[in-house]
Amino acid sequence: MAAVCLIPVYALLLVYLARWSLKWLSVCSLRFTGKGVKILVIVLWIFFGASPGIAFLLPAGTGIRRIMEYIGNYWLGIILYMAIVVAVFDLVRVLWKHFRKRTPQSVHLRRNRMLAGVLGLVLIAGISGYGMVNAAIIRTTPYQVSIPKDGGKLSSLKIVLAADLHLGYSVGKTQMRQMVEKINRESPDLVVIAGDVFDNDYEAMDDPEALISILQGIQSKYGVYACYGNHDVSEKILAGFTFDRAGEKKESDPRMDSFLERAGIRLLKEEWELIDGSFYLYGRPDQERPGRGVEVRKTPAELTAGLDAEKTIVVLDHEPRELQELADAGVDLDLCGHTHNGQVFPGNLLIRLFWENACGYMQKDGMHNIVTSGVGLFGPNMRVATVPEICIVNVNFSGSPPQK
Repeated sequence: MAAVCLIPVYALLLVYLARWSLKWLSVCSLRFTGKGVKILVIVLWIFFGASPGIAFLLPAGTGIRRIMEYIGNYWLGIILYMAIVVAVFDLVRVLWKHFRKRTPQSVHLRRNRMLAGVLGLVLIAGISGYGMVNAAIIRTTPYQVSIPKDGGKLSSLKIVLAADLHLGYSVGKTQMRQMVEKINRESPDLVVIAGDVFDNDYEAMDDPEALISILQGIQSKYGVYACYGNHDVSEKILAGFTFDRAGEKKESDPRMDSFLERAGIRLLKEEWELIDGSFYLYGRPDQERPGRGVEVRKTPAELTAGLDAEKTIVVLDHEPRELQELADAGVDLDLCGHTHNGQVFPGNLLIRLFWENACGYMQKDGMHNIVTSGVGLFGPNMRVATVPEICIVNVNFSGSPPQK
């Protein structure tokens, strides 16, 4: 298991950063060189470093588990930027020492190290604080697409795309109220949620009944639809890594299905719906975890085989896969999530190495693909260089005029 293999690497990182912090404290004041201070610093490093693992071992849904999940998820973001800042500072120090011919006096060296530590602390706190605040503000991102087909009764269609709510320890009532308010402000014709409604563990939600009531408030002419993603299954996760049993099929908790039904959200599992006789909406199961009732999901050619190609075909898929195949199969609009746009720097840069369209808009022949960065969070409770969002997709049917 990847998580087990990475534990020694994580432990070495903690030791490296703990030593760096102890050295910096000793430079700031001799009072910080005492045995008691060192023990306190080491205990704090052990506690925060172990917090994700402690949360993992505690019973799901309990108050102490919720507290440790908060601490652990914030810690994951803080230690990321701590590692980056310290590594950059150490690299600069090594290069400075290598190229500088004259060794600075000890008093100047001590002052420089203290100032470097203060600057590093300010950077870490500033980036982390910004990431926490930024993650709490949902934006709206507009897109305009033109589909050269007859829209049936419609000349245009306004779709709100949301994804990756990750309802659980990190995302709850506050974020959902904000999301629903922003959706309703747009007066959409259709609302779709492209997977990862849940964060693996149904018990992680602090108040499912309140969340159901909030989501029932979404106002949409044609209703709210969703597909499942790779996190809409019951499984144990530690710092983003799953623990699988050999041959075990991942399925959603039946309470998840009931939650969506009671919230007024229609779940599409490898099925389509012809809406208002004007356009198709097809919901695909996740490729790696198709869930209950689906063994292997259909190919793009299979999913469009029984549909009227004269009508607009909108596909809702959690991951932005098989874009060319979907375009070749006659899909007009493909709506996805999953990537979080990397969520935190430098993830927003690295994510582009793994996906043809990591976030935003792409056209593949006659098909429009839109990938949202999502509403919620996974792992670190931060967003740096990315934003949580809902997407407003304004579709114009540029084929024959609508029927009267």
